[in-house]
Amino acid sequence: MSQTLERPPEAAVPKRPARPSLLYRAFVRPETGSLVGAIAILIFFAAVAPPFRQLTSAATVLYASSTIGIMAIAVALLMIGGEFDLSAGVSVVTAALTASMLSYELSLNLWVGTLVALVVALAIGWVNGYLVVRTGIPSFLVTLGTFLMLQGLNLAVTKMITGTVATRNISDMDGYDSLRAVFASQFTIGGVAIRVTVLWWLLFVAVSSYVLLRTRIGNWILAVGGNADSARAVGVPVNKVKVGLFVTVGFLAWFTGMHLLYSFNTVQSGEGVGNEFRYIIAAVIGGALLTGGYGSTIGSAIGAFIFGMTTQGIVYAGWDPDWFKFFLGIMLLLATVTNLWVRRLATRRG
Repeated sequence: MSQTLERPPEAAVPKRPARPSLLYRAFVRPETGSLVGAIAILIFFAAVAPPFRQLTSAATVLYASSTIGIMAIAVALLMIGGEFDLSAGVSVVTAALTASMLSYELSLNLWVGTLVALVVALAIGWVNGYLVVRTGIPSFLVTLGTFLMLQGLNLAVTKMITGTVATRNISDMDGYDSLRAVFASQFTIGGVAIRVTVLWWLLFVAVSSYVLLRTRIGNWILAVGGNADSARAVGVPVNKVKVGLFVTVGFLAWFTGMHLLYSFNTVQSGEGVGNEFRYIIAAVIGGALLTGGYGSTIGSAIGAFIFGMTTQGIVYAGWDPDWFKFFLGIMLLLATVTNLWVRRLATRRG
C-alpha cells in the first residue's frame, strides 16, 4: 500500500489590521464636531439675520473671534496637557496695566513698558506652573488663587498710582504708533477693514497646530495630558512640559493685553474677569476634553469662531443680547457630549 504524505500546514501569517478609512479618520478628529456646528450656526444666522451676510459683518465676526481665539489656543494646549488656568483673563489686564502705567509714570518709551509687561506675564505663567508641579495642588485651585490676587492687585495698584480705576491715555507717547501697528492696526481688502489680530490669530493657530501634531513636544503634551505617570515612566519631562504650557498662556495673555492697550489707549483695571471661562468654553467647543490628552488648537479656533458668530449674530438678528448665554450654554453641552462620544468611538476602533 502506498502511503500518502500530507504537507504540514503553513504557519499562519498574522494579518495586519485594516487601516481606518480617510473618512473615519477625519470623523474622529477633535475639531470635526465643532466644524459641523460652526457650519450650522453660519447657515442659521445667515438665514435669520440679513446683515450677517455682509462682508463688513464677516470682518466684525472674525475680529470678535480673534480676541477670544488667541487666548483659546494657549488654554486649549494647557487643557490637552491636563491642566487649567483660571487666571488667564485677569493676566491679560495685568500685562496691559503694567505696560501702560510703567511707561507713563516713568516717562519711558512704550517699547520698554511693553517688554517689561512681557516679563511679568511670563513670570505669572511660570509661577502658576511651578506651584502646580511642585506642590501637587490641582491647577484649578492654584490659578484660582492667582486670579484673586491679580484681580485685587489690578484694582488696588491702579487706584494707588492713578487715583482712578483706569490708566492714562498713552496715545501721544514715544513708541505708540509702531506698537499700535503691531498689535492693533487694520488693513483693507476689497473695501473691508480687517484687524491685524485676525492675521496673528491664524498664525498662532498654524504654529501651535504644527507643534502639537508634528513635533516631539506635541507628543509630550498629549502624553502628559493622557497619563502623566505613564509619560514620566517613558522619559517625558512632565514637569517641564506643564510649566512650559503655563508660560505659553502667559505669553498669549501678554499679546492679548497689548492689543487691548493699543486699541483703546487706556485700560480699565476691573476688566478681564470672566474671560477665562470664554477661553475654556472655546477650547471645549473645539474638541478639548476636560480630562486632558485630547483636543486641537484648530478646534479652539473653530470654537472661538462659533463664539464670535453667536455674539454678533444675535446682535444682527435684533434679539435680546441676554439670549447669548443661553445659546452658549446649549453649545457647550452639545459640544461636551459630542466630544465624549467621538472620543469613545475612536478608542473602540483603535
